[in-house]
Amino acid sequence: MKGDNRIERIMDFLKSQNLVTVEQLVTVTHASPATIRRDLIRLDKEGVISRTHGGVTLNRFIPAQPTTREKRQRNLAEKCAIATAAASMVRPGDAVLFDAGTTTFELARQVTHLPLRVITSDLHIALFFADFRQIEVTVIGGRIDDSSQSCVGEHGRQLLQNIWPDIAFVSCNGWSLEKGITAPTEEKAALKRSVVGNARRRVLLADSSKYGTWSLFRAAPLGALTDIVTDGALDSAARRELEQGDFCLTVVG
Repeated sequence: MKGDNRIERIMDFLKSQNLVTVEQLVTVTHASPATIRRDLIRLDKEGVISRTHGGVTLNRFIPAQPTTREKRQRNLAEKCAIATAAASMVRPGDAVLFDAGTTTFELARQVTHLPLRVITSDLHIALFFADFRQIEVTVIGGRIDDSSQSCVGEHGRQLLQNIWPDIAFVSCNGWSLEKGITAPTEEKAALKRSVVGNARRRVLLADSSKYGTWSLFRAAPLGALTDIVTDGALDSAARRELEQGDFCLTVVG
């Protein structure tokens, strides 16, 4: 396989896996281990990949948050499956904190039959729940972020620091065992930190495509969570690592 075609094949394989080894790349490209190692050194110097003791992964840094409209088009089946699993955690009468996000919005669709006290930063979720008389809705307030149409800032953080919900559902742009939950701005990271701060049960809803990606600011380590719900496309090596955590890992689909 010629050099450019081989690099393209390596990149395609990396996009489909969270972590790959030299041996796997030898198999998919039919190149020698020495050739693959030279290719990886080149990609590493270009900042395209990250090399670890276990193999290599794409350098999946996310500098900015996608808009709500962009996120709605991604991984729809996975988000619905994650939301269904999360809905089983909610009980009638619970005080439920919803972080902003398209997966948390899917969850909102599935719990409208319950009497709940809902607290959220997400205007889409708040307006959706407002149509159901048995659901009391509180919006945390603050400045509106135009990419997500959700509240950010100190006003909302202060409210979150003074409530004790039964369960909090947090979303993210990127997550991993190493870096935890991350966000593209310090302001959003601080808000997510407050989302998981006081809840009795703290649940991350994150599809597997986000695993191993990260943004600049850490919101919380995965150890701050009681539960993680993700989908079955999660890489098997990542799954084994996560199963060793102190949280309950639920893999759906």
